[in-house]
Amino acid sequence: MEAGGGSVACAAWIRRPENLNLVIICRSGRRNSSPAVLEIFSFDPMATSLSSSPLATYVLEEGDPMAVAVHPSGDELVCSTTTGDCKLFELYAQEGNIKLLAKKLNALEGVGPQKCLAFSVEGSRFATGGVDGHLRILEWPSMQIILDEPRAHNSFRDMDFSLDTEFLASTSTDGSARIWKINDGVPLTTLTRNSDEKIELCRFSKDGTKPFLFCTVQRGDKAVTAVWDISTWNKIGHKRLLKKPASVMSMSLDGKYLALGSKDGDVCVVEVKKMEICHWSKRLHLGTCIAALEFCPRERVVLTTSVEWGAVVTKLHVAADWKEWQIYMLLLGLFLASAVAFYIFFENSDSFWNFPLGRNQPAKPFTESILGDPQSSDDQNMWGAFGPLDM
Repeated sequence: MEAGGGSVACAAWIRRPENLNLVIICRSGRRNSSPAVLEIFSFDPMATSLSSSPLATYVLEEGDPMAVAVHPSGDELVCSTTTGDCKLFELYAQEGNIKLLAKKLNALEGVGPQKCLAFSVEGSRFATGGVDGHLRILEWPSMQIILDEPRAHNSFRDMDFSLDTEFLASTSTDGSARIWKINDGVPLTTLTRNSDEKIELCRFSKDGTKPFLFCTVQRGDKAVTAVWDISTWNKIGHKRLLKKPASVMSMSLDGKYLALGSKDGDVCVVEVKKMEICHWSKRLHLGTCIAALEFCPRERVVLTTSVEWGAVVTKLHVAADWKEWQIYMLLLGLFLASAVAFYIFFENSDSFWNFPLGRNQPAKPFTESILGDPQSSDDQNMWGAFGPLDM
């Protein structure tokens, strides 16, 4: 489903605590001389579509949006602009009314155009990567500087936080990639590569079991997805997945799926456990570079953007996940089955469960309780059906 179309500069999901998924779409104002705007749309999971009109709109007075990052709480977002400022917005949602309120972000005013913005998974850290190669890592929301490195790269290409917020991976337009130790505020290592290789995109694994870093690597005309072990920072393998140059990469919040968007409008989704493609959307943004790609926080849906086709949400054709209510129904079914089995055992077990009801109630001998009464009519009929046996 296309939302608005036209000059979409960037977009992202907003995960709200009231079990509501919203989308922030940042539009450039350069095409028709109209001002740049930030718009918030609601998402309908049943129709897999965005609302026809925005729930809230904010007009940028100066510059065009370049990148946007949403805090994991869903209450705040940061947008970088072409004028060189990063703007902070608070999102208020009360009784269906949603508003974006701008706030001062003194630590990031006049820092220059920022290509990359990222919050850590739990929201305690915020990082910016500039077009000029300047890296900043700050505590959130205190905005205290943890790392300030003016010469981190020639110019930033991509960045991502590890699941435990211990590391930050960043890539440069010159094909290099570096790892930063966040709490120490120092560079840790530079990923090794051959002279003909360019490391372009990076994403850490997010499933909590496999300590990997995924990177797209360009070897001339050949594009591969390589994997590094973050305990040793050694490359452990690679695989051709998209089979064409990738423009953007994303990891689902639960770490089960990795998505790649191409420079000519294709999207493939990979099941991380098997490292096999489980969904293809070819020509999703026909002939146009996919600028943004992000998984929906609660649904198997991806949001993609391009300058030509705007913002599009796509439902993934992957194995369905267990819903919370389905798990509860399964537990209830197991409980009822156990209760039925208990009742049947209770009704058919004289020797143990049927205690005497009174002091004078006769009890069966133990052997009869187990083996039954050999003189009962059922037993006599059973043997009588065959008649006397001739020995």
